Order: sequence, then C-alpha cells, then structure tokens
Amino acid sequence: MSTAGDATNDRDTLLHLLKSQGRWRGDERLGTVLVPDAQSRLRLVTMPPVHRALMSVRPWENNPLKRGLRWLQARLFGKRGMTPPHAGAVVSPVRKVPWRHAGRLRRFFLVALVLAQTWLATYFMSAVLPYHGAKKLEMVVLAIYAILFAWVGTGFWTALMGFWVLLRGKDRYSINGSVAGDPPIADDARTAIIIPICNEDVARVFAGLRATYDSVARAGALKHFDFFILSDSSQADTRVAELEAWLRLCREVDGFGRIHYRLRRHRIKRKSGNVADWCRRWGSEYRYMVVLDADSVMTGPCLKRLVQLMEANPGAGIIQTAPRAAGRETLYSRIQQFATRAYGPLFTAGLHFWQLGESHYWGHNAIIRVQPFMAHCALGRLPGRGALSGEILSHDFVEAALMRRAGWSVWIAYDLPGSYEEMPPTLLDELKRDRRWCQGNLQNFKLFFTSGLHPAHRAVFMTGVMAYLSAPLWFIFLVLSTVLLAVHTLGDPEYFTQPYQLFPTWPEWHPEWAMRLFGATATLLFLPKLLSLLLLLAKGSRYYGGPLKLIGTTLLETLFSALLAPVRMLFHTQFVTAALIGWAIQWKSPPREDAETPWSEALRRHGPGTVLGIAWAGFVYWLNPGFLWWLLPIVGSLMVAVPLSVWSSRVTLGRWFRERRFFLIPEESNPPRELRWTKAGVRRAPDYDGAFVRAAADPLTNALLRAAVLPRDKRAPEVAAERAQLAQYACEQGPAALSEIQRNTLLADAHALGRLHTLLRQGHQPRGPGWPEVATPD
Repeated sequence: MSTAGDATNDRDTLLHLLKSQGRWRGDERLGTVLVPDAQSRLRLVTMPPVHRALMSVRPWENNPLKRGLRWLQARLFGKRGMTPPHAGAVVSPVRKVPWRHAGRLRRFFLVALVLAQTWLATYFMSAVLPYHGAKKLEMVVLAIYAILFAWVGTGFWTALMGFWVLLRGKDRYSINGSVAGDPPIADDARTAIIIPICNEDVARVFAGLRATYDSVARAGALKHFDFFILSDSSQADTRVAELEAWLRLCREVDGFGRIHYRLRRHRIKRKSGNVADWCRRWGSEYRYMVVLDADSVMTGPCLKRLVQLMEANPGAGIIQTAPRAAGRETLYSRIQQFATRAYGPLFTAGLHFWQLGESHYWGHNAIIRVQPFMAHCALGRLPGRGALSGEILSHDFVEAALMRRAGWSVWIAYDLPGSYEEMPPTLLDELKRDRRWCQGNLQNFKLFFTSGLHPAHRAVFMTGVMAYLSAPLWFIFLVLSTVLLAVHTLGDPEYFTQPYQLFPTWPEWHPEWAMRLFGATATLLFLPKLLSLLLLLAKGSRYYGGPLKLIGTTLLETLFSALLAPVRMLFHTQFVTAALIGWAIQWKSPPREDAETPWSEALRRHGPGTVLGIAWAGFVYWLNPGFLWWLLPIVGSLMVAVPLSVWSSRVTLGRWFRERRFFLIPEESNPPRELRWTKAGVRRAPDYDGAFVRAAADPLTNALLRAAVLPRDKRAPEVAAERAQLAQYACEQGPAALSEIQRNTLLADAHALGRLHTLLRQGHQPRGPGWPEVATPD
C-alpha cells in the first residue's frame, strides 16, 4: 500500500493523523473501515464483501426469417433445442391479470383513432396539393405528412387521456393505488440505492445523496436501504474529490457500512455496464435496487412507498416514478422546468393509461426487482458493423422490454410524489445530451424484431426512433414543399399526369382547405398545453404565481417552444444523419461560468442554421412572396437562434423572471425540504478543486488514497521503475506537466503515489511549480 518506513503505514498512526487535522472530526468511526489485509497492509474498505452471482448475456434473436425456420422445425420435429433465448430461472409469479386485457383493448382503440385521423388529414392534404397527389413528388410529400401527422396525433391522444385521468382523480389500474396505508416492510426486503456517476459535479452529487439519505432516515426506513456510489470517473481531480466527499459524508451521517463507494478499474459498457458489474458482485444480497442519476433526489417516503409497492405486487419487475425537474436557475432551464411540471403530468398519466404494466423505464428514479433483472436483462452487443451496432447506448428501453418479455410487468407510478431531477442548463447542453440519446434510440430499432418482445415494447422502440426521426422527416417535408413551390412557379402546368389520360387534370389550389388543415395540426400540437393550463387553474395556481402569471407563463413558454422547434429540428436532422452514416460530431464545449453559453460558441453552433434560414427565406420570397408567410415561423426561428441560445442561458434572466413570478413551479415557490437540503449541501461543500495536488501533497489525503487503492503484490521490475521515474518527473516538473493518463497512473499505484509524497516532503528535492509546501506529520 505504501512505501516502507512511512509513518502512516500503521493504523493507529493514521488515526492519530486524522484526529490531529482540525478539519476532520468524528474519525473514531473511520477506524471501522481501516482494516489490515492478509499481508498486514492497511486498507480503506469502501465496499462490502463481494458475493458473486451470474448475470449472463444471451445472443439477440432479431432475424424474423431465422425465427420462422426455428418455429417450423419445432412444429415438424418437436421442441427439442427450441428453448427461447429469454427463458430463465426467475419467472414472474403472476400471469393472468385483468389489466393486460384492458391494455390490449386500449391500445387497439389508440391505433384506430390515430389511423382514422391520419387518413382524414392526408385526404385533405391531397386536396390542397395542385395535382391531388397524382405526381410522384406529391406522393412523397403526402407519405411524409401522414407519418408526421400520425406522430403528432399519438401525442395528442396520450395527453388527452392523461387529462381525463387526472381530472377524474381516480384510476383503478394505478400501481400507486394498489397499497393502502403504510404497511411494514419485511426485514429481508433489502434495497440498494445505486448512483452511477462519471466525471460529475462532486459537490452536487453528494449533496443530493445526503438529502436522500437524511430523508430516508427521517422516514424511519434506513435499515432497509444501503447506498452505493458507482464511479466511472476518468478525471484525476474528480476521482480524488469523490473519495474525499464519500469520507466526509460517511463521517457526518455515521454512514460507514451503509454508504459505499466504488471506482471501477475497467469502464466497460458505460452506465449499463456499471450497473451490471454491481449486480454480479453484490446484487444477490438485495431484493430490489433503486437507480438514481447524478442529479437525482428522492424523498424517504417515496423510496419507502416504492418498496411497499414492489412487496404488494409480486409480478412487478420495474416501477418507474415520474421525476419532477427542479433546481436550475438559467432562463432556459426554468422554462423547461415549467413545461415538464405543467404539461408532463398529462403525458405520463396518458402513457400509463395506454400502456399500464407494459410501460417505459427511463433509466433512473425507478425501483427494479434484482433477481429477474439479473436473469433476463443482461445486454449483449448489437450484431453487425457501423454506428448502430456494438454496445447498446440507450439501455433503459431495452431492459424494460426484456423484463416484460420474461413475464414481469413494468409500471409508471405517475401519481407518486417525491422524485426529482435536474434539466440541462442551456440549449446546447440539451442538444449534447440529445446527440447521445439519438444514436441510442436508433440503435434500439435494430431490436424491433427480437424474439419474444411484447408489441407494446416494440411500439416503445418505434416511439424512441420517431422522437428523433421526426426531425429529418419534417425537414424533408419543408424542403419538398419548397421544391413543389419552385416547380409550379418556374415550370409550365402539366395537364396530363398519367399515361393514356383522356381528360386533362387542372391544377387546383384551395387556400381555405390549407387553413383548415393548419388549424387542425395546431390544435393537436397546442391543445395539450391548454388542457394543462385548465387543469392547473382548476386545482389551484397559487404555487405557479397565481392565475394571471400562470396564463402569461404558458403563453411565453408556447412562444419559446415554437421558436426552438425549428432549431431542434435542424440539429436532430444532423444527429440522425450522423448516426446513420457514421459521422462523428464533436461536442467539446469550453468551460462556462454558471453554464452560460458564450456568443462565440453560439455562433459556431447556430451560425450555419442562421445562414440557411436567411438563404431559404430569400429564395422563397423570390419565388412567391405570399408563401414566405407560411415558412416564416421556420426560417425566422433559425435566424434568431444565436441570440435565443445565448440569452436563454443567462442565470440573471432566469432570476429576473423568477422575481416577477414567471415560469414559477411549486418546487421553487414552496420547495420540499430535500431540495432545500440539496442546495444547502452544495453551498456547504468544501472546494474540491486541485484534488490531485492534495492527493500527492497532503499527508492525510495521500494516506487515505493509498489505503483505498487495491494493492498489487506482483509487479514487473520495469513497471515499478517506470512508475518511480514518473513520480520523480511529477515532483520536478509540477502537476501541470502531467497528462490525465499520468495522473491516473499515479493514483492507481499506491507505491508511486507514496513515493511522490515522500519526494515532496524532502526539502532538498527540486520541486516544480504548483506544489504546495508539505508539512511532515507529527
């Protein structure tokens, strides 16, 4: 663990050093996790003993032709060897339940409604076109229009049924209504709360964890929960700061043995691999796990209720909460927080209405039954080559589909309060996230024909694809509409569009039909916002700033979302194109104070779209000035994208609107204590900057880091010599001369880190700039 002769090599000496530091208090409890290993080396135990269990990956069966041949072989020659790949040892105890029939019936009516209104709208659209869909170009326009209208219509009916459910205030199939009162939780119903993180804001992560931990303690349920921070961080400063924050949190709440920390040495499969690694090592010790994001906060009553719901519903595999967005202060994030808080409940309730126990899982703020998850939800690589193959990026939809395939239900507890998350602070931050989600959702479509998946989850894969594919379809629709305008403006009319046509087809234009079609589309898009407004006004708008401010906020948000829609369309079109053909789009944003977008970055990101908007508007005006009014909402939004992106990222503007009670949500006007605790925890957090320097120079931090490193008994002499030279180089050149790889190499080697500290303590050694004075411990 350390170099020979180091005073901190002894447990009692290290504890004495801990007590001698005025900033460290209550360190007697730390002695319980400072234990000698088999070679009498002092170890800092950050995780419980490993209890390995199997979580094996099964190959994907997504070729319909092969499955058909297997089915035929089974029918002709028996079922030997025909065991499906999803068969496993953990089978749901519930098979026939009434909600499944209700779900099938509801989804049948949803499909019928969407198809009927899409057929009607497409018919009217064909009447609007000059040749009524007889030309090939018009056929393509009609096909794209039908797809887009069906997509918008699906969202409309989802929101409408959500409005009906929330207005009634009762739902016979609500998973949250399946438990009455506050039943006790069995002692063996252990639940792990796991938080996968990777190079996150350390102060925010641990402040949120502290708030969640304290809330669980106040709810009297702490004995049922253990907490795991699972780090994939690659930045040296962040890795050191995480260990410091873990120690600080455990000392403050007496959490040693209940709050655990792990830094993965091999970062495989990103977040899903991190969770799977935990399952294989410790999952067998727990009945349930709750997955949180780095910005998640959950209340004790909410977590306790999730366990009670799982206990009362033995066929439930996943119960997903509906997180409420809160905690950000930029104008952009506050507008998005209001939108998700005001309109989100309609859509989540509507999703529940149509899907019931075959619903979504969003990857966080959800409880999962561990045994079936381990038996059925291991994710293999997608076959093939290219950007849409390899490791699965958007794992949550796939895990929900696999859980349901094995017979376990997946629910949305849309009416369960106490679940929170944070929004991206700026438009560009959101687009960076969308870039990753886009490729993941397009990947998932390759699993559409996978054997045994429930039709509801095949539909989930389709909606995930359409969330991003709708953007290039919309863009193509607009481009083709412009091409149609150019053809009919610059070309001669064509009266005979079919071979052997006896009578001419006269091009017609029905502007009144176009207006009706525009009105119908606008109704589908904006009526959910109106229904949300009516629902909030009916149930009380006090925490939204009052009725007038709520109405004004809704109008402003509607305008803002209309301006952003074409901007998102353009970026999502790029993302889809890049994912399909394998382009690499780099998003390396410079550090930003308070996450605000500088003008230079906005110009770089939005400049091409602005030029496109200006050129597009000029071309259409040259063709037909009257048509520009139809296109102005699109090209106008692209023209103002740069200032819109910059100004909406400003914290000062966000606070200015909050002072005037615009975009106000209950979590701001009457914040729950867990969110207040989180903010207070961030303010109280020490400065974690320069953590690597402390790891090398501070005696206490250095000793603890070395105690936390997994020792290696056998190391090649040439490797040891290379690490010693690296420590000497670091001492002489200073921390700024080290690359991230070199810093992490030192942190992962207790001997090298100890040697660097020893060199810094020796006054006769030359030291580079950036190293502080190192005091010799008493």
